[in-house]
Amino acid sequence: MTALLRYQSGLLLRSQRWLAPLLLYAAVLAVGVRAGEPVLGALGFSAAALVPVTAWCVRICLTQEPPAARDVVAAAAGRGRAHLAALLTGTALPGLLGTVAVLGLTAIGDRRGVGALAATGAGLLSTAACVLTGAAVGTLAARPFVKAAGWSVTALVSGSLLALVTTGSPAKHALTALVTGSRTTTAHLPWLACAGAVLLAAATAALACRATARLE
Repeated sequence: MTALLRYQSGLLLRSQRWLAPLLLYAAVLAVGVRAGEPVLGALGFSAAALVPVTAWCVRICLTQEPPAARDVVAAAAGRGRAHLAALLTGTALPGLLGTVAVLGLTAIGDRRGVGALAATGAGLLSTAACVLTGAAVGTLAARPFVKAAGWSVTALVSGSLLALVTTGSPAKHALTALVTGSRTTTAHLPWLACAGAVLLAAATAALACRATARLE
């Protein structure tokens, strides 16, 4: 698996397709977050932006290989393992971006009534919930479930929006905890949302890997 992860990471970095979601995330933070605003609200905004960004990154990694190269890798390592490596690679970059954002926003935000450790913990858990939810959206919006580019992008955008507004979504639950904490100056740690996101991402990844092994 380590070799597959290196291979997928190398493809992503060399393709420079990671620049677009990175710039999108940076632009969203630049427009929507200001130094000195309540830290929990800023962390919620940052985490919410990671849902579509992660879904986009996952789709990039699932579609970046030419068919011939994908067949060679599948023959050497198995289609399921190759697909899983692409999923993990697409999830890792947004996770790293989100972690950096949490640390930066905690440093520059207004932590009045909220300790730095509590704010960081709430931010990291919410970021994890949103990244994993976005990964699940990206997994379902790409091959082998949706192969046409137009329908894939439509599913990605629609799924990201639904993940942010649908009751029961781990991402929405985590963001609600941050918004509530921002109003009451109490950092609620969204452990349940993070656990739900882990289960959701694991289930969709397992389904995608099995479908890839059977259908492609």
